[in-house]
Amino acid sequence: MPKAHNPRHGSMQVWPRKRAKRMYPRVRTYPSAQGVLGFAGYKAGMTHVIATDAGKNSMTKGEDISIPVTVIECPPLRIFGVRFYKKGYQGKEALVDVLAKPSKDLSRKLSVPKKELKTLDSVKVDDYVDIVLLVQTQPRLTGIGKKKPDVFELAVGGSLEEKLAFAKENLGKEISVKDVLKEGQFIDIHAVTKGKGFQGPVKRFGIKVRAQKAEKTKRGPGSLGGWISQGHVMYRIAHAGQMGFHNRVDYNKQVLLVGDDPEKVNPEGGFIRYGLVKNQYLLLKGSVPGPKKRLIRMNLAIRPDKRKEEIAPTVQTIITASKQKR
Repeated sequence: MPKAHNPRHGSMQVWPRKRAKRMYPRVRTYPSAQGVLGFAGYKAGMTHVIATDAGKNSMTKGEDISIPVTVIECPPLRIFGVRFYKKGYQGKEALVDVLAKPSKDLSRKLSVPKKELKTLDSVKVDDYVDIVLLVQTQPRLTGIGKKKPDVFELAVGGSLEEKLAFAKENLGKEISVKDVLKEGQFIDIHAVTKGKGFQGPVKRFGIKVRAQKAEKTKRGPGSLGGWISQGHVMYRIAHAGQMGFHNRVDYNKQVLLVGDDPEKVNPEGGFIRYGLVKNQYLLLKGSVPGPKKRLIRMNLAIRPDKRKEEIAPTVQTIITASKQKR
């Protein structure tokens, strides 16, 4: 008989499979670059475009091809504060926050101070090791029916003096997606995936359904492993548990278009379970994690693929046919 080939199930790269702490993703690291290093938007849905391939080594160079795209609505982000980090015992520690005059929606998320505590003019760069922006989303500008903003840190590139100068110039102001991202650029997508609840090992890990006369269970993992002297079942065994609603990163997704005319991208009847896009938007090549209305964070690529060119196919037509089932 041939040798039985049964590789382990489930990638150990994305362990543990537990629920994300927040509805929006956490970003742990940023690339070395100038300016604001990321942005955020709401996933509206997918469509496809007809574009002229511009790849230098592509087999379809110069031809019109169909490309699936994800539409992400990107209302402007408001910089409501600046955070200063000092060197701590186990890395950087947040020391001081300088806040601008709060907007009317920020109090839905945070307890904002009633008076100004500190200004950027009184800050000395030598006392700190890093400076980041505190930004809030503006979901009120979209049609998703949400008012409470999401709040997170956003890194800025450059030296400490450049970061402080940028913070002084833009504190309390808005930044748009066109100020950060450009067409053809490769970015990393940080998102919380679609939650699927508590699922069994067959659906969660793709293990084989056992024979009809198997002992005790047909949809269980069967063997719990050869090495059992540790006295408990190892966590690597495919068992039931949480599936979905995980923090995930999609590397090197290409920006095909940064648009500011929503009429060119809105399908007839709007996007299913989303509605109409009302702000600036991105067209990203391919799919991204998460359901409709989920906040997607987009950062400059941390490990760009040098084999790929930052030349976006020229979008000729965005398909706006109705997405409703006929």
